[in-house]
Amino acid sequence: MVDMKGRWCLITGAARGIGRLTALLMAQRGANLILHSRSLAHTQAILDEVTALGVQAYAVEAELSDLDAVRAMLAEIDRRGTQVDVVLNNAGMQIAYRTDYLATPAEDYTVSFCINTVAPMMIAYHFLPGMMARGFGRIVNTTSGISLDPQQAGYSASKAALDKVTIDLGSKVQGTNVLINLTDPGWCRTDLGGPHAPNAPESAIPGIAVGAFVDDGKSGRFLNAQHFTGMTLEAAVAKAEAEFDSPY
Repeated sequence: MVDMKGRWCLITGAARGIGRLTALLMAQRGANLILHSRSLAHTQAILDEVTALGVQAYAVEAELSDLDAVRAMLAEIDRRGTQVDVVLNNAGMQIAYRTDYLATPAEDYTVSFCINTVAPMMIAYHFLPGMMARGFGRIVNTTSGISLDPQQAGYSASKAALDKVTIDLGSKVQGTNVLINLTDPGWCRTDLGGPHAPNAPESAIPGIAVGAFVDDGKSGRFLNAQHFTGMTLEAAVAKAEAEFDSPY
């Protein structure tokens, strides 16, 4: 299992919900953190929490639907000279639930794809060359198991696209110490999932971050966080390595 002490990890959507819980998990494991949200003010509370645990951390901001803002965020990280070893692309958006799904507007697709597919892949592409040059890296893209739900067509299509590009990209690093995998927190009671979701946000821990800790050279896997609910991180990583195979 990967030792995270002293490694730098970028977490998008870190201000609340599952992103916040993930940040606490990574800090407890000794990772230094770059905490993303749409506004620096949003991340101040979690920034205080993780630094109290003794790790280094700072916040960055970007509206992920604005690709210029994403580029500016990445440039800021570069200016700071941070060597990013782990990317947890947690942030996502479900733009609307369309009861009249045959009237779904084009904007549902364009905005959803920008936030849920294009932005996380821009981030992955930015840091991947450095990871490959150093011989270590972990990228975990957060997807969704949603299906047969045309009421959320933009969201589900953008997550399916993220699955496709993540698996395709992972084939290029298969067998190395740079791993690119997918996770799904499940339907949780977050701002995105809503108050009637069946799962507490805590149920996604530690599974949402398992892909950062596996150490077997396998990429392209779908590591559903709900399969690891209630487990220690060590047990979850062992289960992931034993039971979740690469698709290649």
